[in-house]
Amino acid sequence: MELDIFSDLVCPWCFIGKRRLEAALAARPQPGLEVRWRAFQLNPGMPPEGMDRQSYLEAKFGGAENARRIYDQIAAVGAEVGIEFAFEPIQRTPNTVDAHRLIRMGAAVDREDAVVEGLFRGYFLEGRDIGETGVLVEIADEAGLDRLEAAEYLTGEWERANVEAEDMAGRQAGITGVPTFIVNRKHAVPGAQPPEVLHKLFDLGREGAEARV
Repeated sequence: MELDIFSDLVCPWCFIGKRRLEAALAARPQPGLEVRWRAFQLNPGMPPEGMDRQSYLEAKFGGAENARRIYDQIAAVGAEVGIEFAFEPIQRTPNTVDAHRLIRMGAAVDREDAVVEGLFRGYFLEGRDIGETGVLVEIADEAGLDRLEAAEYLTGEWERANVEAEDMAGRQAGITGVPTFIVNRKHAVPGAQPPEVLHKLFDLGREGAEARV
């Protein structure tokens, strides 16, 4: 069974969705499940250097007070799944193309989950700029990738076209928000769903697999 997760690394709900997926799999393991993290950019027009986070939040949410209220709600949900969001240290909202490229590098050597976890933790818990090459190299190293290879990879153009194509394919398929979970490229649910909803999604996938046998 295949599980594709369209997400972005600056999406707090995607981090929450990862924790809920982990809880779902802990409660009901899915032998043979192949998980793939797919690229989606919440801010496809973000400049390569990113932008000041406070300016971004005020523009996106219509003012600092609205942004604060929304992120307070997100922090409360995060605490329920063991995430202690630290939004205050975040200085910049990055362009995430290179972060998505790093995930693809990790996937090639069976370190995809470690890279995704490192990116989420780096951004949301430590306030690191995951649009900056040096930071991404550090996260790659911490996730078990070769540091020098990661530096060479990130300063080149490897996988950039594939990341951008994947993002576009998701939009053309009708994805408008993340996370979106898709089983066997057929059954999809949007949002950071609780474990019981993910269990139903897995059941649909298993039923379909059995029907094809």
